[in-house]
Amino acid sequence: MNIRRLVLDVDKAMQRPTLLELARAMAGVRGVEGFNITVTEIDIETVGMDVTVEGTNIDFDALIEAIESSGAVMHSVDQIVVGDRLVEGVKRSR
Repeated sequence: MNIRRLVLDVDKAMQRPTLLELARAMAGVRGVEGFNITVTEIDIETVGMDVTVEGTNIDFDALIEAIESSGAVMHSVDQIVVGDRLVEGVKRSR
């Protein structure tokens, strides 16, 4: 299955890993061509992030392993795009 995009809900402790450490871990995953990490929430102990990853044949298991071995935690997969090309969502009106 050719995974092209993943949008993940990821949390980390306030101190470790740093965003740079998390990015280094993710950058080495097979199939990852680019990603962004956006901090969405900060409290006294944790930092919540939206992580969007794009590439070709992204190794999902290796990506999650890289995130978790860095010290962060993946809470959910909020979007997955699979196939030969990226397909953007279309809002429906009801």
